[in-house]
Amino acid sequence: MTETPRSNASFSTVLVVDADTTARARLQRLLESTGYRVLVAGDATGALRLVHADTCDLIFLDTELPGVDGLALCRLLRSSPVISARATNQNSRVPIIVIAHAANEQKQVEAFASGADDFIVKTSPAGEILARMNGLLEAATREGHLAGTNRELAFLADLGRSLLHTLEPVQVARQVAGATFAAMNAALCAVVLRDDAPNNAPNNAPDTEGIVAVFDREGSLEGANLIDLELYAKWHAVAASEVTDEGGKVSERFSERFTEQARFIIKDNRHTLEFAAALRFGNRTHGALIVAFDREEDFTDSEERLAEAAAQVAALAAHISSLYVETARQADYLAAEVERRTAEIERGRRFTEAIIDSLPISLYAIDLDYNIVAWNRNRELGTQGIPRVDAIGRNIFEVLTRQPRRVLEREFARAFSNAAIERIEQTTIDENGATKHWLVSKIPMRADETGNVSHVITVGEDTTARVEANRAVARAEKLAAVGRLAAGVVHEINNPLATISACAEALESRVLEGSFGESKEVDDLREYLGLIRSEAFRCKSITNGLLDFSRMRAGEHRPVSVKAILESAARLLMHQQRGRNIEIVTEAPEDLPFLSGDEGQLQQAVIALSTNAIDAMPEGGKLILRARESTLKNRRTNIIVEVSDTGIGIAPENMPKIFDPFYTTKEIGQGTGLGLAVCYGIVTEHGGRIVVESATGRGTTFTITLPVTPAGNP
Repeated sequence: MTETPRSNASFSTVLVVDADTTARARLQRLLESTGYRVLVAGDATGALRLVHADTCDLIFLDTELPGVDGLALCRLLRSSPVISARATNQNSRVPIIVIAHAANEQKQVEAFASGADDFIVKTSPAGEILARMNGLLEAATREGHLAGTNRELAFLADLGRSLLHTLEPVQVARQVAGATFAAMNAALCAVVLRDDAPNNAPNNAPDTEGIVAVFDREGSLEGANLIDLELYAKWHAVAASEVTDEGGKVSERFSERFTEQARFIIKDNRHTLEFAAALRFGNRTHGALIVAFDREEDFTDSEERLAEAAAQVAALAAHISSLYVETARQADYLAAEVERRTAEIERGRRFTEAIIDSLPISLYAIDLDYNIVAWNRNRELGTQGIPRVDAIGRNIFEVLTRQPRRVLEREFARAFSNAAIERIEQTTIDENGATKHWLVSKIPMRADETGNVSHVITVGEDTTARVEANRAVARAEKLAAVGRLAAGVVHEINNPLATISACAEALESRVLEGSFGESKEVDDLREYLGLIRSEAFRCKSITNGLLDFSRMRAGEHRPVSVKAILESAARLLMHQQRGRNIEIVTEAPEDLPFLSGDEGQLQQAVIALSTNAIDAMPEGGKLILRARESTLKNRRTNIIVEVSDTGIGIAPENMPKIFDPFYTTKEIGQGTGLGLAVCYGIVTEHGGRIVVESATGRGTTFTITLPVTPAGNP
């Protein structure tokens, strides 16, 4: 806040600090003769006492003082804020002139270094002393005016910055009231917002009328209880009606000064003056800035100018705030409507996604740039599944790295160009060696008005169960046909085989008895007869296998111990000494439940699987016969029997045919191809199932699952 300029001699107080009484008196007479008020001191202590007790605008300071010298006192005064606080012009620092008995360059340098503004000798002419003193006082006065103006500008700049991002009316009122109270010598400061414009906003918008912010003498924020709202309403009505100035133009300002207690808007008995400035912008009056002072002399022209400027800045902020509130009111309905419609769209989108995710197929879609735009939940599952977040937006060739890129490119190119659905049957091998069958469909999608294909949807259906079921049906039909054939042929074959065997044995007996003499042909006859007999017995074993295969294995079911079956099979295999360097291990818990079945048939199945396993380990290895209990979600208990080896494994192309009768990969004469077919029939007749997992070079595991029925409990 700036003060009205004043003449130096009429209002300035000068402090003379000099230990030389004669020089001090001479300088005092000179200053007083020209109209200055003079204070004198002979030492540093007296000078400090006067500085603290009175105001001064300039100090003459002798370099040689008793105790503390003049330069030390100068440094002390410059470091103390008391001088500025006690000065007449509060916005400038007090000039200090150092006086000395004689000119001394070193002393002069030290004086300026200590904070002095000038250096003169006591014998200087009176005119020079007064001229240099007046120059310093005028400079201090100009500095004070400039500092006051700068402070006003700084206040307005700070207030503007604080309101720049303030949109809520309550925050506008608090910012303006607090900043104005801090900047002025006021006892109370209040901001009232009460817009006189009509309100056409929706009813659910916030109300801005009656917003009040008050800062009291302690600087604490109070509410509407300190405002006489009835008096304010009357004043607001007058302020809102004053819309034109003397020239007929719209007036942006309206303010009043009150000194009558009856008109005070702020309810406080201690202040003696109020100043109210309307917060007007255009033709709307948004409220008022009200400032109260305990003393009338505290409200200077500078204070009034500051309050008017603050009201203008606050008016703009209040106008922006009102626009914000009105816009917010109008936007509430639109936001609610948009939110409602967005929620409907989102529910529809989620429902569509739920339908797609619920389909028992793997589905994804790509655009013309081969970027993934859709990826359903089933495409995330399984050993080849990829999380949706890792797929959406990426190039399809970066995601499906397990499939040859050239094959995929050809498939997608055909779909984009031909615009026809293409179905492809695929077979994959998982990490456990199991074969998976897929039916993959490439479906072109036309998403624009031109009918061009914009996306390709790929649908993958796991047909493994269907393929295996078809193969099982075919296998069952084949087994039934072979069984019927075997049943009708075996007996007819066995009779000639029995005759051939009997004749061969009879001829061998006659050879041994010497009936044919000692000719060289006897040795050939003996060899031929041995071949006839061995081949007849091999044919007999084949026919016996056919009989086993063709019989309805309706054996007597009784409670049997799977652990005992495995241990018995292991003993038989070791007794037969099949294979070398084969380690046979059985693993079965003691508390394994019994199941209902034919012990002989089950043992036959285990031995058949074990024999094949041993044959698959010509260089030796490990055969594991393992049994365990498994409880499914439906609480049904099964016995799992695993026959595992570390042999050469089964080639993927042979896996679908291993249970077919007469199919074998062994050399001629090494196997009939009926062992696994018989094993498959035994397991099926016991209500179980058998599956195989194999990896070339890593071994094979046959897994038999047999149900535990109540009849299986001993």
